[in-house]
Amino acid sequence: MRKNLPLFLLSSLLLTIESVAQPIYIAPNGNDKNAGTLQKPLATLEAARNRARLLRKQKPLTRPLEIIVRKGEYRLTDPLQLGPEDSGTETAPLVIKGEAGSMPVFNGGLRISGFEKVSDELWKADIPEVRRFGWQFEQLYVNGQRAVRARTPNDGFFQPISVTETVLNKGNGRAPEFAVQRIRVPIESLDALQKLSEAELSRVVVTFYHNWDNTRKPVLSISRADTSIYIAGDGLKPWNKITSHSLFVLENLKNALNAPGEWFLEPSGTLYYRPRPGETIEKMACYAPVNEKFVIVKGNEKSGKRVTNIRFENLSFQMAGYRMPAFGNEPEQAAARVDGTIQLDFADHISFLDCEIAHTGGSGIWFRRACANGRVERCYLHDLGASGVKIGETVIRPDSSEVTHHITVDNNIMRSGGHVFPCAVALIIFNGRDNALTHNEIADFRYSGISVGWVWGYTFSPSKRNRVEYNHIHHLGWGVLSDMGGVYTLGMSEGTVVSNNVIHHIYAYDYGGWGLYTDEGSTGIVMENNLVYACKSSGFHQHYGRDNLIRNNIFADNIKAQLQATRVEPHRSFSFTNNIVYYRTGTLLSSNWEKVNLTSDQNCYWDARPKEPLFGKQSVADWQQVGKDPHSIVADPGFVNPQAFDFRLKNTDVVNRIGFKPFDYSQAGVYGSMAWKNKARMDSGVAQEFDQMVAQREKK
Repeated sequence: MRKNLPLFLLSSLLLTIESVAQPIYIAPNGNDKNAGTLQKPLATLEAARNRARLLRKQKPLTRPLEIIVRKGEYRLTDPLQLGPEDSGTETAPLVIKGEAGSMPVFNGGLRISGFEKVSDELWKADIPEVRRFGWQFEQLYVNGQRAVRARTPNDGFFQPISVTETVLNKGNGRAPEFAVQRIRVPIESLDALQKLSEAELSRVVVTFYHNWDNTRKPVLSISRADTSIYIAGDGLKPWNKITSHSLFVLENLKNALNAPGEWFLEPSGTLYYRPRPGETIEKMACYAPVNEKFVIVKGNEKSGKRVTNIRFENLSFQMAGYRMPAFGNEPEQAAARVDGTIQLDFADHISFLDCEIAHTGGSGIWFRRACANGRVERCYLHDLGASGVKIGETVIRPDSSEVTHHITVDNNIMRSGGHVFPCAVALIIFNGRDNALTHNEIADFRYSGISVGWVWGYTFSPSKRNRVEYNHIHHLGWGVLSDMGGVYTLGMSEGTVVSNNVIHHIYAYDYGGWGLYTDEGSTGIVMENNLVYACKSSGFHQHYGRDNLIRNNIFADNIKAQLQATRVEPHRSFSFTNNIVYYRTGTLLSSNWEKVNLTSDQNCYWDARPKEPLFGKQSVADWQQVGKDPHSIVADPGFVNPQAFDFRLKNTDVVNRIGFKPFDYSQAGVYGSMAWKNKARMDSGVAQEFDQMVAQREKK
């Protein structure tokens, strides 16, 4: 005989059933008036978010609330905004994910159609929104590739002849508050500007590359008589001025529309485009961005209430823009203030898993103010206007609880960035602690790969105990900026570890293409088990810092030198032990290595040309006579094939003498499926282009 359930068990069962929400569906053919079921899906993320808010108000949930995005492409006319009311819980997070087996695309661009031929080499289309509403855009994406706003020169750069400045408002800072700069330029750089009207000239943008910065300004005026371009704004920074050694390009001028892949937009709404080989009007997919952001996650700044427990999975966000302010972009290291297309403040336990961010004007993801326990995993970030992932703020708040911490960025691919802001860093921690940057593939940016810390000198820094481990960082710089590193650190960073990274092919315009770079007061950092090779200036460089530990690394075949140290200070700058240094080009040491206060011992040095290594001007015996490297050795470490960058050890007899502990550097980079590893592989054509650039520069 069947027994009835006890009343308390029946009530508990009913409560559990009621507290498990059914998934909310959106689909390309959905309607926001629908119920959001599989059979009657919604159309937009905003409607799904509102439905989720309603469900949470109606009843407490005990399991994840899922917004399932069905296969297809969605127009993202405005960024999705999430606040504290959208928070999930640890057991019942809000999950926004693509349906199994697909990666839905949220497109922040407007498709431009109706192209017609002006000639076989030039097409045009009319965009009425430009004419009617004054819509402007500065990026264009054609057939999944970034097009180039018409510029001159098409390849390479111009170089100023001289730079002078008229200060109009000195102000109280180190740099004038307002000034006009006169840039004397080669006469050929003015050719494309000669017949422009005043209005056309004011829309031309000049971008300067000076050391580690970019300055982007509208052209104020030109003078053919003295071959000069005039710009205005902040005064030149005394620590990094635009000089005759800088580089520049001019863009957004119709007269420069002369190369495949270039475009130009008339204020009248006519868009001109020069097709690339193989492109046809019939199969052209052309998008102009209407949004700068895809997602904004923001808690309550006044109350401190955070957005918590939200997860994004298996979604692609594509086509976002950036518009230069009317007075331009002043120089700023790492393009620090450039927003992310996904931006988070006062957010806890927000994750991005198996997502894609592509074709942006700004940066990818920024965990900015008061964020904690966030994750970015197995994401593919590419064709970026600035950085890939940014962590923390550039200011130090009085309330230490607002320091961003415990953000994990693991097993991601960040490739091809800095297209609008070349000085952007691929992966950067400003002021942040206890973050983990691990197993990432970072390649094809114009500046540093990973940067940690945002305090210059020995004053307090909140950036502690960050981990930079098992990353593959390569093909950076491209000879356009200077003062960069594969891994770059700043300030007092006690407990920070940089280990098991593979860093190679870093090439600067002038000085400073380094592999590991401890700059401006870097303190308390351990760098171990890293493989660094084929960098321009040296494998390791310390500008100045205190008590850093550089141990058990391989520095091999860097171009100008292998090791470098610059500022001489009374305290111990760093300890250099148990390392292998192997080279066939350049010198062993550079700058003031032999003068700085360092501890060096139990290292293996080998000049494979062959000749005895020189420590500055000192022989090995003289070097050891003054107490340096007393137990180090000069010996061939026995790599398998260093000419092919195979630095595995054939045997460990030699390096055992210095206490070197072999490490498996093949573990650096992404892990997982073979498809994911293959996606991370560098395109051989891009690598060959890089090698050709280096070879050409090194001949000069």
